[in-house]
Amino acid sequence: MTRPDKKEIVLVLGGARSGKSSWALEHVETLYDSYAFLATAEVMDEEMADRVRLHKEVRGPKWQLKEEPLEIAGILETGVCHVEAVLIDCMTIWLSNVLLQKGEEMVPSYQNALLEALARSDQSVVIVSNEVGTGIVPEHPLGRLYRDMAGSLNQKLAAAADKVVMIVAGLPIYLKQPTS
Repeated sequence: MTRPDKKEIVLVLGGARSGKSSWALEHVETLYDSYAFLATAEVMDEEMADRVRLHKEVRGPKWQLKEEPLEIAGILETGVCHVEAVLIDCMTIWLSNVLLQKGEEMVPSYQNALLEALARSDQSVVIVSNEVGTGIVPEHPLGRLYRDMAGSLNQKLAAAADKVVMIVAGLPIYLKQPTS
């Protein structure tokens, strides 16, 4: 990988345990000297606390950490100005936070604020998101609404991204790359 000569937006998609977060971490660590991790998950139980602890250990001390379940647009605009790259993990958790805490009607305004913050960002941003549309149709209306909203969000992020990578079984498949 060669370091981009300007800021880049990279969307990293994949299913659960596909290796997307590991790929994103390696991508950022390989290309940039300073970086921040923007975590969207909230610790609600012991199992999630263990996951968060393990993720912190894997990242190591060079990573700056911002934890924000909802207002990630604001963090991009003010909270990580001093690094070359920001890794957001993960958009589908963020979407469920917004949907469940703020309501369906607020999702579009949060998405628009995020897209605007990405466009204005001075640093590179690597975004991790789950591809949830390839599985079974959810049984419940809320599950179907979430799946549809996640698909729409991923499409908007892909349109804004310079590069889109799908991770399958730990292997990257490049869906969109800058032309030079």
